Amino acid sequence: MGRSENRQQAGRLVRLARQFAAWRARRSFGTRIPDRLWAAAAKAAASCGVHQTAKALRLDYYEVQRRVQRNGSQRVTTRSGDALPAFVELPASTLATAAGECILEFEKPEGSKLRVHLKGAHVPDLLALGAGFWNAE
Repeated sequence: MGRSENRQQAGRLVRLARQFAAWRARRSFGTRIPDRLWAAAAKAAASCGVHQTAKALRLDYYEVQRRVQRNGSQRVTTRSGDALPAFVELPASTLATAAGECILEFEKPEGSKLRVHLKGAHVPDLLALGAGFWNAE
């Protein structure tokens, strides 16, 4: 991402922060944030990141993350700007025949991570491993 694109995103985030500030200045106590502002925040988080957006807009990080996930608007992109798929299925048979090595990472929304480094032809039961991770408390 180039400097001019970073400046454009920062400018959009500053404008959105002003909109949130204006809404906060005239709202009644206990009034919920309007859907249009939440939608704009989710869109900004998809391009600027959840942390940066939540911090700039003074919003709860996890609520911004939930809104982004609910809207399906957070897309991971490559350096060239092409969107990557949100989910890629890798059949175990493909991994077993692949030469070399690969690293699989599992991550829960609250931050827990599991990193599996696979080398050679032996592939563990990835479904059981993933289910154990996701279901662990």
